[in-house]
Amino acid sequence: MMSLGDFRDHLVAADAARLREARGLDPWTYAEPIRQSDKATGLIDYWQRLYSEPFKGITADGQVLEGRYALADEGFDVAGAVTAAKGVVAALSEGELARVRHPLDAAEWRDWYNPEWPMNAHGVRLDEVAPEVREAVAGLMRACFSDDGYVKTRQVRSANLYLGELYDLRNIMNEWSYHFLMFGEPSETGPWGWNLYGHHLALNCLVIGSQIVVSPTFMGAEPTTVDRGDGGSFELFEREALTGIELMRSLPAEQRRLATAYRRMKDPAMPEGRWHFADERTLGGAYQDNRVIPYEGVRARDLTSGQREQLLRVVESFVDFLPERPLRARMRQIESALDDTWWSWIGPDDGVQPFYYRVQSPVVMVEFDNHQGVWLTNTEPARFHVHTVVRTPNGNDYGKDLLRQHYAAKHRAGADQARGEPGERAGANGHGPAHEHGAYPHAEEPDRTDDQLR
Repeated sequence: MMSLGDFRDHLVAADAARLREARGLDPWTYAEPIRQSDKATGLIDYWQRLYSEPFKGITADGQVLEGRYALADEGFDVAGAVTAAKGVVAALSEGELARVRHPLDAAEWRDWYNPEWPMNAHGVRLDEVAPEVREAVAGLMRACFSDDGYVKTRQVRSANLYLGELYDLRNIMNEWSYHFLMFGEPSETGPWGWNLYGHHLALNCLVIGSQIVVSPTFMGAEPTTVDRGDGGSFELFEREALTGIELMRSLPAEQRRLATAYRRMKDPAMPEGRWHFADERTLGGAYQDNRVIPYEGVRARDLTSGQREQLLRVVESFVDFLPERPLRARMRQIESALDDTWWSWIGPDDGVQPFYYRVQSPVVMVEFDNHQGVWLTNTEPARFHVHTVVRTPNGNDYGKDLLRQHYAAKHRAGADQARGEPGERAGANGHGPAHEHGAYPHAEEPDRTDDQLR
């Protein structure tokens, strides 16, 4: 394990009013005074303004680059995922199912968040349902992720419980204090999906046949080291941190200078908005679905072959939650854009002090950020508090670009059949038809515009 400093030196006093007043409260009661504070009200208003915008996707300059994604057979075990999803449906009560189920294009998909206090009442809270529902949701996550990916998400949930254990606040922070929603109908051929979100964890998963998109994701922990003293010890985000440090340290001095956007974690040179109290340096967090994020740092085409390989290892440490065959397909896609991939860094590069980094290309953006304390008392960023984000720029967060292509192909096939002509078939590579902005027909509803499918 890395030496991150001892988070125990920064624990809130056990008799602190903040802890005393929260113990025993249900999450909703706990949230009430927080939501009424000026700081929280401003944050909610800001995030909801972003949420109300029609979906466009993260871009580097405000213009969506087309033709970056394609429908394809990527070898995902859709049958297993459908079986697991139907198991969730069967485990839910009638009332719970009514709250969980949403149309595939429901706006609620974008209303995920990170704070430990509830910001909305979508879906069901998994700490408020029967154990068999939780077991079924865990089975769905297993079916959609690699073994290592499932373990990572389970450990993030366990770290949330650990924080609840440290402060006797398991009523607020536990391994199941997350919202769960499903979108569309589980199908081996048609699109459907689900999301799960709450403190330090947000997962958005879309399935289209043998293709799966898991994006955006948000994973974090405070503290990152969990040691319950019973053999259940682990450390989160070690691989992400070490691969990033190794890449940065491999650069010659001039390239390291170019890669460093800011030398201090909260640098006076940062423009307004570059640091935010909720996200700190992270740019692709909750509600940032349309953010314009210019490339900065060092371009991968200027790196050595070894450094380019290391850059791919950095990215893979973030997306390795995907099952093996979809992971390989995703990494091929990411490698195909390597010449247009940028590496940037904030903070010291000694490999010891806290830091931030970002890898950004037309098809992927990953961020690693060390934060100051929220439930610990450190007022400066520390290595034992980490936020990570994965985004799919240029319109394919939530799999939306693939959905557009799926519905466009279905719409075209229906029109061809109405004219008595054969429907257009995918090419030999399994790709669907080219991009056609404007029409988003729903399987059972009239055509929808870009603005309506959010």
